[in-house]
Amino acid sequence: MRKRSAARGFTLIEIMVVMVIIGILAALIAPKIISRTDDARKIAAQQDISSLMQALKLYKLDNQRYPSVAQGLQSLITKPVVDPLPSNWKAGGYLEKLPADPWGNPYQYRQPGLHGEVEVWSMGADGQTGGEGEGADINSW
Repeated sequence: MRKRSAARGFTLIEIMVVMVIIGILAALIAPKIISRTDDARKIAAQQDISSLMQALKLYKLDNQRYPSVAQGLQSLITKPVVDPLPSNWKAGGYLEKLPADPWGNPYQYRQPGLHGEVEVWSMGADGQTGGEGEGADINSW
């Protein structure tokens, strides 16, 4: 007696049903995943701003003042050469490097700020100061 091979493949209908199910799932899940990237960028910007504010506070503790606007955030990395020169600048700096915001733009710095002693902010997704909604600024105040 010969044994017959019971090899069986998927029919075209079965493959099409699976493809439709995958398509429906992708249509439902993709928008939720895409909107989460914007949220993640905003959270990353808030964390960067918090780190920059902590470094600025350490700078002030050591030097009795915040860096001037002319010295900028770069004074957290390299010792300023523009007046007012820091009296007790920490060797090695206060940060290893200045982060760019999640959209690739530099963080902005103002001293004195409109909302407090110093302000650090990201111009957000639109790359412009101000704005509302998805392109709004993310700031320290």
